[in-house]
Amino acid sequence: MSSEGLCLGVDIGGTNTVLGLVDASGRLMGESSISTCAHQPATQLFDRLHKAATVLGKSLSGRWDLRGIGIGAPNANYYRGTIEQPPNLSWDHVDVVSEMSRFFKVPVAVTNDANAAALGEMLFGSARSMKDFIVVTLGTGLGSGIVANGQLVYGADGFAGEMGHTIAVPGGRECGCGRRGCLEAYASANGVRRTVHELIASTMEASELRDVPFNELTAKRVAESAARGDRLALETFDRTARWLAASLADAVAYFSPQAIILVGGVASAGDLLLKPVKRYLEANVLSVFKDKVAILPSGLANGNTAVLGAGALIWNELKAGPKGS
Repeated sequence: MSSEGLCLGVDIGGTNTVLGLVDASGRLMGESSISTCAHQPATQLFDRLHKAATVLGKSLSGRWDLRGIGIGAPNANYYRGTIEQPPNLSWDHVDVVSEMSRFFKVPVAVTNDANAAALGEMLFGSARSMKDFIVVTLGTGLGSGIVANGQLVYGADGFAGEMGHTIAVPGGRECGCGRRGCLEAYASANGVRRTVHELIASTMEASELRDVPFNELTAKRVAESAARGDRLALETFDRTARWLAASLADAVAYFSPQAIILVGGVASAGDLLLKPVKRYLEANVLSVFKDKVAILPSGLANGNTAVLGAGALIWNELKAGPKGS
C-alpha cells in the first residue's frame, strides 16, 4: 500500500509557532502549536519544534511520508535559507536549513512569514484567480507578501515586502526593530494595545477597557468591546485603519494590485477593520486607482494562512525540482 505524501508547514511568530501537515492539494491534515519563547536561543525553538512535529505525525492515522518542510518566519531570506535579525525575536543570524537538517533528511525552504501567507492565499484562498495582490499580516508584528505578475516579489537580497517597517508616523512610536514610526508600531496587535492605552491616558472617554491591565489586553478583546459599541475601542480601530490605509495607498501606487488581503489576529475583527480601511484607502489613493482595489479577508478557514502558505512554498519547490535544474 502506498503512503500519502505530506509536507510540514511551519509559521514562526513572535508569540507562537504553528505547525501543520499539508497535502499537495492544500488540505491541512493535522495542526499544533508551541510557544516561540522569543527571548530564548533559536536552537531551543527548533529542538521543541522537532518534538512537536514528531507528536503531530504520530497523531495521524494511516501511512504517510514527510516530503519536505516549508517555514515562514520574520526576516527569513528565501535565497539563503536563513532568518536574519528578526525584529520580534532575540536572534541574530539563524541557518534554518542546517537547524532542521539536524532532525529531518528532507528538503527545507524558508521565506518571510507574510510571503508564506501570500502563497497560501494564491494557491488555496482569496487570491486563487489573481496575479497581482498584496497580503498584509496583522499579528504580533506586521508583514506583507507582494505578488506581481503571478510571482512573489523577493527583491535583490530576498527581503522585499517589509511594509511593517516603512515609516507611517515620522518620529513616532518606537518599534521593535529599533526605529521610530514604523507602521508595525501602529497597525499590529501590539499597536492596537498601545493605541488603547494612549486613548485611555489622553481622554476621559468611558470604556470597559480602562480596567484591563496592558499585559492582559489583546486585539481580540478590543474587537469584542468595539462590537458591543465601546466608543474608545471603536476609535482604536478607526485610528488603526487610518494609519494602515495611508500606507496601503502608497503600496497601491507602487504595485497597482487587484486586492489587498488582510490576515491575522487584528484582521479577525472583520468589518470593524476592513470597512474603515476601505474607506480611508479610497480617500488616499490617486484618482486613477479609485474603486479598483478590493480589501478582502483571508479565504482560508481557521486562520491557517501562514501554515498552508509554508506548505505551499515547499510543495512548489518539490514540483519545480532542484534549483538550477
